[in-house]
Amino acid sequence: MSRMIFVNLPVADLAKATAFYEAIGLTKNQQFSDETSASMILSDTIIVALLTHAKWHMFTSRPIAPATSSEVMLAVSCDSRDAVDAMNQAAATHGGTVDINPVQDLGFLYNRSFADLDGHVWEAMWMDMAAADGATG
Repeated sequence: MSRMIFVNLPVADLAKATAFYEAIGLTKNQQFSDETSASMILSDTIIVALLTHAKWHMFTSRPIAPATSSEVMLAVSCDSRDAVDAMNQAAATHGGTVDINPVQDLGFLYNRSFADLDGHVWEAMWMDMAAADGATG
């Protein structure tokens, strides 16, 4: 069995956060969603769980980081440079903040970052693995 990762994110407005993540390409899994959380499928092995603040605090008493902080940057691979740009455009169109870090274009690697509605930082990236192998020697 492949290992899975579940990224749990506290969100201020579950409906708006769910719509945002749908707009950037994730799919809501109704079976594991309710009025306090939305299970968003990124891939067969990666799930993003959007949790209301009350639900979040059922798992930890640690404070929720302010939207202006950077606790973690989640990188997600895309199929092409155009797909990186499309994800960032979708994020911008649906209330996210794009290019919060400088765009990186190394030829074989291209990435852009954005923050969701709650300030969680994502990096959409594309890498040409064949060219990367040659670049690293």
